[in-house]
Amino acid sequence: MKYNTRFDMKHLFIIFTMGLFLASCSNSDRGNLVGVQDREPWYQPDPFGMLFIPMGSYVMGQNDQDVPYNQIQTAKTVSLQAFYMDETEITNNEYRQFVNWVRDSIARYKLGEVNEEFLILENEYGEAYDPPYLNWREKFRWDDDDEEVREVLSEMYIQEHEQFYRRKQIDPRMLNFEYYWIDYKSAARKNWDNPMPEAYGDEEVDMAAWRNRPQGYEDRSVYIIKDVINVYPDTLCWVHDFTYSFNEPMTQNYFWHPAYDHYPVVGVNWKQARAFSIWRTTYLNSYLFSLGQSIVNDFRLPTESEWEWAARGGLDLSPYPWGGPYIRNSNGCFLGNYKPLRGNYPDDGGLHSIIVGHYAPNDYGLYDMAGNVAEWTSNAFDESAYQFAHDLNMNYQYEAKETDPEVLKRKVIRGGSWKDIGFYMQVSSRSYEYQDTGKSYLGFRNVQTYLGRMKGDGPNSSNVYR
Repeated sequence: MKYNTRFDMKHLFIIFTMGLFLASCSNSDRGNLVGVQDREPWYQPDPFGMLFIPMGSYVMGQNDQDVPYNQIQTAKTVSLQAFYMDETEITNNEYRQFVNWVRDSIARYKLGEVNEEFLILENEYGEAYDPPYLNWREKFRWDDDDEEVREVLSEMYIQEHEQFYRRKQIDPRMLNFEYYWIDYKSAARKNWDNPMPEAYGDEEVDMAAWRNRPQGYEDRSVYIIKDVINVYPDTLCWVHDFTYSFNEPMTQNYFWHPAYDHYPVVGVNWKQARAFSIWRTTYLNSYLFSLGQSIVNDFRLPTESEWEWAARGGLDLSPYPWGGPYIRNSNGCFLGNYKPLRGNYPDDGGLHSIIVGHYAPNDYGLYDMAGNVAEWTSNAFDESAYQFAHDLNMNYQYEAKETDPEVLKRKVIRGGSWKDIGFYMQVSSRSYEYQDTGKSYLGFRNVQTYLGRMKGDGPNSSNVYR
């Protein structure tokens, strides 16, 4: 029997075409509104070292006697979305990871000037990076045998005439971190009469070209704010915070000695705390991006309303994170690290700051929300903020410039510290410090917004409202 090649190929082509048609029909939306398909599935894992804080509403403000009678924390009902918060304050060792990363990145840029192996100059398509990326896979040693490497790295050490007993130490003045953030407030304002963002800084701008731009056109780069800050903590804060007090050993040892690794970092000003939060975000996102995974939401400083909601731990009308009305338990033991009695600092177990997580957590599992060290929030301080701030995710912020008066550089701090009296241990008590100063009694922790209504949100979740 003869085999008809033309006939067979014709039928194969028809069958193949029909198969493609049927396959396309099976994947068709059939003209219905079904949304974009094949979207990457999203699951927000609990960030490492953080705890989930549910959304809710509470009465923010004074729940006990207003000892100084300053009336800056009047009662106000606020509502908040869910978020994550660090279980403890950021420790010396955690902040040191940031400092060392800045140190190593600067070293790589310097080494890249003599050896291109420390830089990634172009992408896989041959397009040049400007500026180049750092090649973290290329290793080096600070005591390298290569004379050229040692000569480049010598620029990062304290120069010989400044050394104390010829100790070879990294110069902390070199540890400057360049970072960026977006001024969403100015971008949303769309004020055509005064269009420049508040936080733009003092860089020269062609104002005539800016004001004469086409109506409706926005150059978004104007709202991307660049900042450069030295990241090393102010270790001298232990001396300048207290007149006629011997704290030199703390200045010499507190930040770098292993004995204090798990103590809360102090001497960090507000801008350094914000820079750390941005670095923490980009550091994790860089790792996830290398694995082909979705980036995470930003780490940031908490608003003061978020801080108080988390500190209360679900006990809405209690003065302290553990409830109240006292700072001691039924056995007479102190429940936080502060300045008890008439200044008997060691009576609560610590002369100054102590290791994080020493006392019991609140009902959300958060440690040291009262005492140990006070904590920065993201909010600017205004005595009347409770009167004009919104009751939904209450937040008052102001980006102070270098030329602004000191009163505009105040930032809200919360939680009280090892040197404060019991009143400042209350969850409602608020105070302030200036954004460009670091104190020996002031640290911080991060939060991250939870994306969704509540944990477990989804079509098959038992948390979905019916």
